Amino acid sequence: MISHVVWDWNGTLLNDNDAVLAAVNAVCADFGRPGLTWAEWQAVYARPMRGSYEQILHRVLDDEEWARVDKLYHERYDAILHTCELATGVPDELRRLAETGRTQSLLSMWFHARLVPTIEQFGLTEYFSRVDGLPGDVGGGSKTESMRLHLEAQALDPADVVLIGDVVDDAVAAQAVGTGCILVTTGAMTRTALETTGVPVTNSVQEALRLLDS
Repeated sequence: MISHVVWDWNGTLLNDNDAVLAAVNAVCADFGRPGLTWAEWQAVYARPMRGSYEQILHRVLDDEEWARVDKLYHERYDAILHTCELATGVPDELRRLAETGRTQSLLSMWFHARLVPTIEQFGLTEYFSRVDGLPGDVGGGSKTESMRLHLEAQALDPADVVLIGDVVDDAVAAQAVGTGCILVTTGAMTRTALETTGVPVTNSVQEALRLLDS
């Protein structure tokens, strides 16, 4: 029986797709490339994300250029973060899950210093036994090692845990550390891409939790 849920943030509990696309297109504009549609971004999205940007910018990025891309992205994203809303059903679904006796935590590859106050502003802090974001100042990497450390910090048995996220890398991280995984189609990757992982794919947080209950 699953006793603990690890939530992803961006694209899962937070509906930030518009802000993500605006930030991606800020990068495109700076590099002189036409903007993308959401479908075009979904088609190239992958982690590590450096490869995604190399595809859309048609160039190999050195470390300095990658740091520039990451800075441009997050400056634009942070500027319009206030326009984002929680995913449909949140926080009611988090409250309902807590009432079942299961515990919850949150693991994001967004910067920890920005993540924690944002969760507080949305009034969600009380639902999570632990919140971990990216400790560094350049993002875009895989979630696997962060997931391992997140579980160890809480002394959780991976067999009792399911990760709910919105991208293939969430499934890769879950499989690497031995937890379950459920994916939602509300974020940066298409259903077709998510289904290649072999884990259950649902259309919403509500559907994911109904599957968990079943």
